[in-house]
Amino acid sequence: MSPTAEREFRAQLSRTERDLGRSIDPGQRALVITGVMLVLVLCSLLPWIGGASGWQVLVDRVDPAMNVGLLPRLFSINAGIAGILLSALALTTRRWAASFVAAFACSVVALEGLIAIWARQTVPQAGPAVGLVIAVICMFVLAGQWLRIAWSRP
Repeated sequence: MSPTAEREFRAQLSRTERDLGRSIDPGQRALVITGVMLVLVLCSLLPWIGGASGWQVLVDRVDPAMNVGLLPRLFSINAGIAGILLSALALTTRRWAASFVAAFACSVVALEGLIAIWARQTVPQAGPAVGLVIAVICMFVLAGQWLRIAWSRP
């Protein structure tokens, strides 16, 4: 083997090793993440606060008498961004950085969802409904799955 061919081979091997270090293989977790993303989308059809569904909270089409407030609406926006968009981006690109961002964002949004539930339990108007609770559980599952993937980097 000539010295130039050996250098080219080593350079190609280094590039391949670098690319493998940047990518992830979610394996079976990809199926779980995709399923939870689907459940999260379906949660928007369920009631979140009183009789108002998740998509109504998202677009602010809720009866003003319910006094929804900022936290449930902020959670619905951020759950869509972190739970659906960032998770889809991380699954599609299979990059470690994207999975780390998705893990961090889903963790923050999951805690934000807990605060949104707590905020609805402390007001005299309608409290949290089943859709909001399931959406928060979905965010915790997504956070756990993405954290496992993000921290499994060699």
